[in-house]
Amino acid sequence: MAADPGERTRRRLSTGERREQLLSVGARLFSESPYDEVWIEQVAEIAGVSRGLLYHYFPTKRDFFAAVVERESERMLRMTAAVPGVPVREQLTAGLDTYLEYVRSHAHGYRAFHRADAAGDRAVRRVYQRALAAQERQILAALAADPEFGPRFGERAEVRLAVRGWLAFTTAVCLEWLRGSDDALSREQVRELCARALLGVIAR
Repeated sequence: MAADPGERTRRRLSTGERREQLLSVGARLFSESPYDEVWIEQVAEIAGVSRGLLYHYFPTKRDFFAAVVERESERMLRMTAAVPGVPVREQLTAGLDTYLEYVRSHAHGYRAFHRADAAGDRAVRRVYQRALAAQERQILAALAADPEFGPRFGERAEVRLAVRGWLAFTTAVCLEWLRGSDDALSREQVRELCARALLGVIAR
C-alpha cells in the first residue's frame, strides 16, 4: 500500500524544522485568541501531526506557550542588538527600522509574545517578564557605553525606569499600528515617533 503523501512530507521534516513549524502555528493561534481558548488539538490538527507528537516536543500547553514567547524574544533581541562603538543616536533609526520590519513580518509572533503578560499562568508570565528585562538590559548597556549618555548614569534608577516605560510605549504603538486602522501611521512615522519618545527622555 502506497504511503500517504502527507506522511512522506512529515517524515522529511527534521526535528528542528518540525519544532519551528509547531511554534509558528502556536504563534498564530495565541495571537488570535486568549491563552485559555487555544487547544493543543488545534495546533496538532493545523500542523498535521498527532497530539502525541506535539506532546513529545512540548510536554504541556504551558511549555508550548512559553517556547513561543521565548522564540519571539530571542528573535527580537538578535535583531535589535547594539553595535559596539556606534553612537546610540546613529543606531536608533536603523534599529527601529529593523524592529518594525520584524513586527510587520512576524505579526502573529509579536502579538503572541505580548499576550503572554495577560496569560493567567504565572510561569508563562515570568518567561515574558524575563524577556522584557533582557531587552531593557540591552538598551541600558548601549546607553551606558555611549559617550553622550553614559556619564548621566549616575541617575541609573531614573534611566532604567525611563527605558522600561519606553518599551511599554513602543509596544502599545506597534500593536496599534498592526491593527491597520484607516488613520494608521506609516512605518516611517512610527519609527520617528518611537525615536523621539526615547531621545526626549534620555537626552535631558
